[in-house]
Amino acid sequence: MAAAPAYPTASALAGSRSTAFRRELRRLLRNPSAAIGGVIILFWLLIALLAPLIAPYSPTAQRVTNRLKPPSAQHFFGTDELGRDIFSRVLHGARVSLPVALAVVAVTGTAGVLLGAVAGYAGGLLDEIVMRVADAVLAFPSLILAIAITAALGPGLQNAALAIALVLWPEYARLIRSQVIALREMEFVSAAAALGASRRRTLFKHILPNALPIILVKASLDMGNAILLAASLSFVGLGAVPPTPEWGAMIAAGRHKFFEWWLAAFPGLAIFTTVIGFNFLGDGLRDMLDPRMNRRG
Repeated sequence: MAAAPAYPTASALAGSRSTAFRRELRRLLRNPSAAIGGVIILFWLLIALLAPLIAPYSPTAQRVTNRLKPPSAQHFFGTDELGRDIFSRVLHGARVSLPVALAVVAVTGTAGVLLGAVAGYAGGLLDEIVMRVADAVLAFPSLILAIAITAALGPGLQNAALAIALVLWPEYARLIRSQVIALREMEFVSAAAALGASRRRTLFKHILPNALPIILVKASLDMGNAILLAASLSFVGLGAVPPTPEWGAMIAAGRHKFFEWWLAAFPGLAIFTTVIGFNFLGDGLRDMLDPRMNRRG
């Protein structure tokens, strides 16, 4: 009597997925760009999480007698025109900039991917409408359009985040649309349709998972872009409202004070390192996920 076929258990499948994840993680960390970017991002994530414990002073506490003090052992990054400790404000600024960027990319990516995927798969009039709207948004410089939208809505981080999301979604829509159009002609999509899969199941279960790598790369690169746009809006007075410790607003406060260089230098360095970290990580993800650049690990 023939033995019954042995099927993998749930624990075996979970172990296989865990092994595959560790293998991919090791391959990612062997990429110098991804490793450097990951370390920088992890550093700022820890800063954002532990800022209330690390910061020696309140980010909004004012001591006018200590105004415009240069960096010292008492105030590592100096103080601003109201006597606030810049080191504490830079640390707490990570708790503002990183969540805003994450929210923007999550909303923008979700909306852009859904619109682009449906438009690319359905085609016809819907595709034409979505793409023409996207073209209209992309016709304007991102920063100028974000400034116009935020000025119409009113200053504030929430309005700034909404403006950035409205500016960035067409990039995701166009990117995912091109991927869907290419993938919908593949044999595995025809096979799924022949087996009776609905159009919605074909799109969300078979096509979109194959476009996920390029979405991840785009999202990691856009985190830095979102931080820059949010800082730019705060710099012109349309983002964070005082006394919120936001990096762009801190740079704006020191832009006219040449000799008090620390006012803008340290928040600027925070923006620079965070953006370069996300860019390095995005480059590493691209190298790992691009089949033409993969190497056996």
